[in-house]
Amino acid sequence: MSDSQPQPPRSSGGPPGNSDGLPSTDGTTLLLCAARLTDGRTVDVRLSGGRIEAVGTAGSLPGVGARVDLGGHLLLPAPAEPHAHSDTALTADAGGPVSYSTQDVQRRTTEAALLQLGHGATAVRSHVRIGGVQGLRSMEAVLQARRSLRGLADLTAVAVPRLLTGLAGADGLAMLRDAVKMGAGVVGGCPDLDPDPAGYTEAVLEIAAEHGCPVDLHTEGDDPARLARLAAMAGGLRPGVTIGPCAGLSRLPLEAATRAAGQLAAAGVTVVCLPQGDCCGVERRGGGPAPVRLLRAAGVRVAAGSGALRDVANPVGRGDPLEAAYLLASQGGMRAADAYGAVSSAAREAMGLPEVRVEAGFPAELVAVRGDRIAGVLSLAYSRVVIHRGRVVARTSAVREYCDSAAAVALDLPRQGRG
Repeated sequence: MSDSQPQPPRSSGGPPGNSDGLPSTDGTTLLLCAARLTDGRTVDVRLSGGRIEAVGTAGSLPGVGARVDLGGHLLLPAPAEPHAHSDTALTADAGGPVSYSTQDVQRRTTEAALLQLGHGATAVRSHVRIGGVQGLRSMEAVLQARRSLRGLADLTAVAVPRLLTGLAGADGLAMLRDAVKMGAGVVGGCPDLDPDPAGYTEAVLEIAAEHGCPVDLHTEGDDPARLARLAAMAGGLRPGVTIGPCAGLSRLPLEAATRAAGQLAAAGVTVVCLPQGDCCGVERRGGGPAPVRLLRAAGVRVAAGSGALRDVANPVGRGDPLEAAYLLASQGGMRAADAYGAVSSAAREAMGLPEVRVEAGFPAELVAVRGDRIAGVLSLAYSRVVIHRGRVVARTSAVREYCDSAAAVALDLPRQGRG
């Protein structure tokens, strides 16, 4: 692949930055130096106006503003997190009843989003429960967190009502519409928990069509008839329908699962799997994640998310997209590049975000991870530099050291120096 050609500057140069800190490059030029690409090239990448302005061989691009040395790092499109639960994140060690005050939910949401950002996820889709005693307070808190994170990461809220059918569902329908008016960008929910799952799904799709919103539903996917009905209703709906985690598909007979996968593919439904395991949106039933290879073979777009982040559904969790990709490769049998695609390009497409490539003209949503190949990066993803809208927004540096033993010297073991 040839080098991307330089584009006309989108903004004037600013003050020089500092490669040891987090340079503020809004409206200025940022030059990423000596980055390695997946095709093996070592390049310089110039960013301006939130986009990639030029990609050229190392040392070929003049820089006006800040410079960041990415020697020894693999430069990749930034991952995105398509399935988070920010309102319940980081509650596993609460030691008592969990507080859902607006202030506490906003704090947890912000902390979780920054944790995920540090791992490279510059965009997060968070499922937020509405209704019941809490009403819309958690949604309000997540939307406040979204505003406070502006410029660091993009956070989208999915409104998740409990019931939508029958007399008990009337309040849920009204609250779902109110949540969209407040700023929820996606209409969601868990039809498995409603007495009338098909009616629940139909209600969600109607409200989504009414407001022009995407749909993102929690479902185990263990009922072939219900999946067929969902696919029939979802076909052609824009801006799109996503379901997950669909772990129940792996428990169906092969013929039934294959037929359901074909129906989902024909309807253009995306499946977000959770390689880590359970999340708080569906009943805990055990078993592995969705059958990724079967879904992909049927033509279903499959993305991967992290799911629970140290909450009652799962007391552990890193919120790390690269861990999700690692699990897809190590346990799901996917090629490393395809596994990374599930947390980057496929996740971004599922979330309605623009495509990212390390080429001129594309959005500057990037992550640089120490390593030279994707398989190595997924295995030892210690040091990372995260770029959002052309600006370095997070940096994680790890140092590996060994004592000065004869064995270490004789074997010339790799080290990461300080500074």
